[in-house]
Amino acid sequence: MEDIVLVKPDVSYIPFMQELVEEDVKNGNILERSSNEMATTIRSYVVAKKADQIIGFAALHIHTIDLAEIRSLIVHKDYRGQSVGKKLIDFTIQEGKDLKLKKLLVLTYKQKLFESLGFEEISKESIPETKIWADCIKCKHFPICDEVSLTLDI
Repeated sequence: MEDIVLVKPDVSYIPFMQELVEEDVKNGNILERSSNEMATTIRSYVVAKKADQIIGFAALHIHTIDLAEIRSLIVHKDYRGQSVGKKLIDFTIQEGKDLKLKKLLVLTYKQKLFESLGFEEISKESIPETKIWADCIKCKHFPICDEVSLTLDI
């Protein structure tokens, strides 16, 4: 794990990030984000790199003065189970604390991972409408969502 570093990406990373999530976008695990959408939110991302290869990333997307969402978490299949995802989540939690946010939200299929980091399951009815209409409506699974929603007070 020592040779895995976390960096804040610039827009030149976007094609490589999109390539990494391509399979998960196709199977509906991650929402597709256009190059332009990623460019406008590039500051929200953190990338895990090993040598010159992008092996994962996540984003911290701010919804309100109190709430942000960890989204777009992906780890290259060859590096899963090696704590890369945990490292990315820990980074976003710290970033949320640094920004003086109060709560983090995540919609995920990796419930146990997030619970191991202190997140607690909440009902989907308590998710802010801004999230539902900005992102969830674009999902191929909407309105029948099988992701678990969790939050963490920070």
